[in-house]
Amino acid sequence: MQQNQNLNKVAATEAPRRVISLLVDNHNGVLARVSSLFCRRGFNIDSLTVSATNDPAVSRITVTLHGDDAAISQLILQTERLEVTRQVFELTPDKSLQRELLLLKVACNTAERAEMREIAAIYKSKIIDLSPDSMVFELTGRPEKINAFLKMFSGYDILELCRTGITALERGGKHPHMQKPPQEVRAAQLPLPGTHCPQDEE
Repeated sequence: MQQNQNLNKVAATEAPRRVISLLVDNHNGVLARVSSLFCRRGFNIDSLTVSATNDPAVSRITVTLHGDDAAISQLILQTERLEVTRQVFELTPDKSLQRELLLLKVACNTAERAEMREIAAIYKSKIIDLSPDSMVFELTGRPEKINAFLKMFSGYDILELCRTGITALERGGKHPHMQKPPQEVRAAQLPLPGTHCPQDEE
């Protein structure tokens, strides 16, 4: 079993990046159940964000990982069987809006500030803090834009950086998978072995 998981991790590093969106119950322990399932399936999570939705009873979890079609399909199938899951679906780049936030602190002197300001202007980055020996930039955009921005600063002394991970929504109006009532989803869920997480006993 351990050998199979290791093989899955090796294969995942060579597979394309995938973004999975989950709508789940908003209560304690949900994130632990979801991340535990991903771990048991041998996936290494690149980034994970949790956010509120327009329904106070529902949270959105956006997970970025690598995997081939077969592995992702099986992962989605098993995630759907968790009793805390309301909806789960993949967000493809061409049919979704994917954004990430970067905070970047760079050491600088007076001569370097002008160069850094030019880079920031090209990428439409904000300078949110300035001190005698450093600057802090804020940038929001697609992961590819974040990566390109960081590459431009590779020749400077980066003191700290923080990336939020991807958060995303589908383009257009309400999609078919969002129109299915939660109770209908739950009625169709048949737990698979090893994926059912019963409620904690009182």
